[in-house]
Amino acid sequence: MVERVGDAIGRDVAGLLTDADADTLRLTRNAQPATFTLSLVVLDAARAAGLLDAPVAGVAGHSLGEYSALVAAGVLPEQDAANLVAERGEAMQAASEAAPGTMAAVLGLEPDQVAAACRGVEGVWVANDNAPGQIVVAGTPAGVDAASARARDLGAKRVVALPVGGAFHSPLMGPAGARLERALATVAWSAAAVPVVANVDAAPHLDGFPDLLAAGLTAPVRWRESLLGLRSLGADLWVELGPGSELSGMVKRSVEGARRVTVNTPDDLEAARVG
Repeated sequence: MVERVGDAIGRDVAGLLTDADADTLRLTRNAQPATFTLSLVVLDAARAAGLLDAPVAGVAGHSLGEYSALVAAGVLPEQDAANLVAERGEAMQAASEAAPGTMAAVLGLEPDQVAAACRGVEGVWVANDNAPGQIVVAGTPAGVDAASARARDLGAKRVVALPVGGAFHSPLMGPAGARLERALATVAWSAAAVPVVANVDAAPHLDGFPDLLAAGLTAPVRWRESLLGLRSLGADLWVELGPGSELSGMVKRSVEGARRVTVNTPDDLEAARVG
């Protein structure tokens, strides 16, 4: 899988996964193909192990994870998705260099309170509604600092700076739009085999993904609502595939009584098969 993605995008993806340091991976042109590739590795292994043989109510992916979700739903073949991810990463890297930005997670406030903290502050916006009590803002460093201070005044438990390379899901990513749209127009899209709940509207879709992905560059990720959208489709078990376990934690906080499985290592996969 690593070789296939590397060949598709003409990059040493294996080197990114095994040799790159934190500063290298903080660059979104590197972070995106590396993260995407790991997600495909886990997806491929989960399928081979029969973990996904049961009927699937729907799929969703957080931000970049939407591209993995579209592969899982049969909308995109691996190589086309890899090329889109590479173009997205390059476009967002250029936008980040043209207008440097950052992001911060605000813990302990409701979405309307975080929106109030951003209101009237130049250069900062709500970027992710991840889960109750976890909202991410994005913007210029000065704007994020000012909104963070206001959030603390409003009673935020903590405001955590995120080690990212730009102000993703904010208007500062606008310049990346044209390049991504050109790439999206080169792909042959299939209808989804199962509903894909999109970040931008938290609604299930079987088609129309180029417009949704283009809008997602600057629109907030409505993840908490997306999880509830999956539940409305009949989901009773959430399986997180890919590096990290943050999304499973968001499921726990967002969906009462949700059953969760996280698969990001071979041991996780074996435990899921046994369970």
